[in-house]
Amino acid sequence: VLVRVVLFLHEAKRTAMAKSKNHTNKNQIKKAHRNGIKKPRTERFPSLKGVDPKFLRNMRFAKKHNVRHVKTESKA
Repeated sequence: VLVRVVLFLHEAKRTAMAKSKNHTNKNQIKKAHRNGIKKPRTERFPSLKGVDPKFLRNMRFAKKHNVRHVKTESKA
């Protein structure tokens, strides 16, 4: 009789019910739209972090010398 009880308990552990719900998305859409889904703001000037240093140096000089030269009037 004791052996049958032990076997019964062993079988009961092995055949436990499986989980039925693994994932739910309930209420997430409502929460997201409550304040509106907004596009990420675009920055006016993108970051130059991680850009090639040689390119950055050249860009600095290009900006520095990108000035229109005013023609000087000659006194004749």
